[in-house]
Amino acid sequence: MVTALLDAHRARRVAEQVPDPELPMLTLADLGVLRAVEVTGDGTVVASLTPTYSGCPAMAEMRADVAARLREAGYARVEIRTVLDPPWTSDWITESGRRKLTEHGIAPPGAAPRGPVPLVLSPTRPAVPCPRCGSADTEETSRFAATSCKALWRCRACREPFEYVKEI
Repeated sequence: MVTALLDAHRARRVAEQVPDPELPMLTLADLGVLRAVEVTGDGTVVASLTPTYSGCPAMAEMRADVAARLREAGYARVEIRTVLDPPWTSDWITESGRRKLTEHGIAPPGAAPRGPVPLVLSPTRPAVPCPRCGSADTEETSRFAATSCKALWRCRACREPFEYVKEI
């Protein structure tokens, strides 16, 4: 029993270090998509991942990267499961992950909406602080960036563009 717990803890430490393919400054643990790592009675390591959104194109690479890292660490039998409930929320990004995003010039998301989202016809998003200079005098230039989960913004104070991870 103790050996199985230690093995699961070691397997989790391995899986936690896998970088996100779209935001490589973050690990899957930083991003909050690594949900669980267990070792079954027959020694199979089962890692559970939750996609950031339905249809996320990075999931295939995440699954392959976690499986490869676990096999490299000596685990012969590896299973990767996709867990959809509860759905991922940007609130699961760790404080360390948020700090890393800012350090790399990407604005981290604010708090995710709770409960029913009201339909409004005017802008509802408050200004996103610039991750470079901290100014709140920013503007959205494109709702979509290199990936669907990010938007493009520009700081009017320092004139630098930056990406913003959307709240989900």
